[in-house]
Amino acid sequence: MPLGTLDRKAPSLFKQGPSPLARLTFCSALALFLMVADARFHVTEPVRKGIGTVLMPLQWLMLKPVEFARDGAGYFQALEEAQQGRDAAQSRMAAMSQQANQVELLLQENAQLRQLLDLRTRVTTPGIAAQVVYDAADPYTRRVVIDRGQMAGVVAGSPVIDAGGVLGQVTRVFPLSSEVTLLIDRDQAIPVRNMRTGVRGVAYGDPVMIHGGGMELRFMASNADVQEGDLLSTSGMDGVYPAGLPVAKVIKVEKRADSSFSRIYCEPLAQMMGAQYATVLKPLADDVRAEVEAEVPAPKSGKADKPAKATRDLPGRAQGQGTRP
Repeated sequence: MPLGTLDRKAPSLFKQGPSPLARLTFCSALALFLMVADARFHVTEPVRKGIGTVLMPLQWLMLKPVEFARDGAGYFQALEEAQQGRDAAQSRMAAMSQQANQVELLLQENAQLRQLLDLRTRVTTPGIAAQVVYDAADPYTRRVVIDRGQMAGVVAGSPVIDAGGVLGQVTRVFPLSSEVTLLIDRDQAIPVRNMRTGVRGVAYGDPVMIHGGGMELRFMASNADVQEGDLLSTSGMDGVYPAGLPVAKVIKVEKRADSSFSRIYCEPLAQMMGAQYATVLKPLADDVRAEVEAEVPAPKSGKADKPAKATRDLPGRAQGQGTRP
């Protein structure tokens, strides 16, 4: 072999077997024969089954990592979808809970307004609808503030009612708001009438009574016909509250041997704690004053003004904070 050349042919001394072309021809013919024989006579089917049976464990083992990877990805995806579904469900539950609370609140307000309107239909005195804004800041009194004032026509001394009955009396008026002293305040008193017996009396506020405050029917004789469960209404004797308004219910009667008067505890029918809507009525004294002024003849001279003024001042004594008999 010459130097610098690369001869790929084997030396003639080492040549053995058929030539490459003969081997290629033989292999091609064998492959063609096997394809035809397999297609027509299925001669290689047992061989294929045997090889498949032998390779099945190896194939199963090699496919496991792929299945693990696919299942792991599906697990994490399903976990993420489940978490998103849980968050969405919690959001829907929170929204539904809020809506349920709003519906319940609206139902309560609707019931209160219906009761208030029903009470308004039984009361002929004109009134102004109001909403309780907040409780007064003074911790030693029982007062609330409503969103109606002088600009709405509210005057001091006006009675205030809610869906249950008498709530209190306007004791301070501002341009856009008013302060209402509740019946359970210690400075409040209201003439009442027992609806069962017709007996009149005076109920006073008792802020330290059990259940957050109540009222006490004072100066009632020990032998007075007062029983637990009796309903008290306004008597209309003070010139402020119209007669027949629900006030309180007798819950306890204590007859003491060392006193000629009984201690009678009452529970207000109005919602003293947590009232939302109320109606401010026109004071009864204003109607009385209007009637008196209509009956007084017009003065003929300037000297006749004095009697008319004196007549107008008579009902005004009933107006004031904490009406007392």
